[in-house]
Amino acid sequence: MPDADLQELRARLRATRWPRPWPLDGWRAGTDGDELRRLVARWADGYDWRRHEAELNALPVHHADVEGTRVQYLRFEAEAGAATGGGAALPIVLTNGWPSSFYELVGLAERLATPSRSGGDARDAFTVVVPSLPGFPSSEQRPGLEGALPTHELWHRLMHEHLGFERYGAHGSDLGSAITGWLAQAHPEAVVGIHVLDVDRRVREDEPEPTAEERVYLDALDAWSQAEGAYAHQHSTRPLTLAPALSDSPAGLLSWILEKHRAWSDCGGDVSTRFSDDYLLTQASLYWFTNTISTSLRPYYERAHGLAPTLHRVDVPTAVALFPADLGAPAPRSWVQRRYRLTRYTPMPRGGHFAAHEEPELLAADIRAFFGELAGSGGQLGSR
Repeated sequence: MPDADLQELRARLRATRWPRPWPLDGWRAGTDGDELRRLVARWADGYDWRRHEAELNALPVHHADVEGTRVQYLRFEAEAGAATGGGAALPIVLTNGWPSSFYELVGLAERLATPSRSGGDARDAFTVVVPSLPGFPSSEQRPGLEGALPTHELWHRLMHEHLGFERYGAHGSDLGSAITGWLAQAHPEAVVGIHVLDVDRRVREDEPEPTAEERVYLDALDAWSQAEGAYAHQHSTRPLTLAPALSDSPAGLLSWILEKHRAWSDCGGDVSTRFSDDYLLTQASLYWFTNTISTSLRPYYERAHGLAPTLHRVDVPTAVALFPADLGAPAPRSWVQRRYRLTRYTPMPRGGHFAAHEEPELLAADIRAFFGELAGSGGQLGSR
């Protein structure tokens, strides 16, 4: 980033016009003011963007023009000695959610591509592709709301046509779980299996009535939405009213991101137990310098207005890993089986919405186990 952009960010942070405080402390009504002021001060004068920028630039960054959309992706090659089912290392595409970026997935990708560095077996390595979602940091947004190629189709063209993978696996969380499900539904001939952290939650009229266990689950989702879902309603209905404030004020942008990392992670109310200051500020910097917080809200609006695909049925093998502090409540096995060919169901002992960063070892192990089971039952998975 040019020096002028960095200087402007720091000037804006130092000149933040803070809201009048309430006679209320802590996080009860939103972001804690004292914690936000501390982080803003660090972002302005203690955070070394250039060091983190160098680390980001050292990643295996590539770009592709996919049907008119410029997509950035990271490609981590499987370490020497990798083999899945007797053939080449299985390629796998990883997709993050909101409010996150490709940066969350770097540690997970490294563990999957080079397991021997964390005590694993090189034979379990994957070739890992981490695309940046359209409209998120470092990728262009899709050109139009209507008629534009959906993200899951961009991913298939990236993996199949640009990178030459005949068959591949996929993993996703949050928005990435939906994209991963649509990808498997649309291309079962190419997707050997999917691993997701949450599942489709819609209640459909053409399905049987929810069981008692499923009703408890749906009621818990409703209660969570009432308490925590204001952001999604805003994103789905009036995102462009919110966008100028988040795009103009770095303190406002950080507040929006920070509160979600605290509320949605397994941090026990102390966000620092899961995320370092530098991690949070790097995520915020990626959004700020690329000016993509506005376009990152598009998926919510598109889904709410019938502009996103519908998940009918995923018929490829599916694994679900459920982290206890993720949004809402863990989906019962029976609910998952309504729309997915469920072959692995793993309740995790800890972790939350940002599991790839919070618990990368647990997540990597479950992904390896799932695709290892598929290789054991069906021979070679990946080919070029």
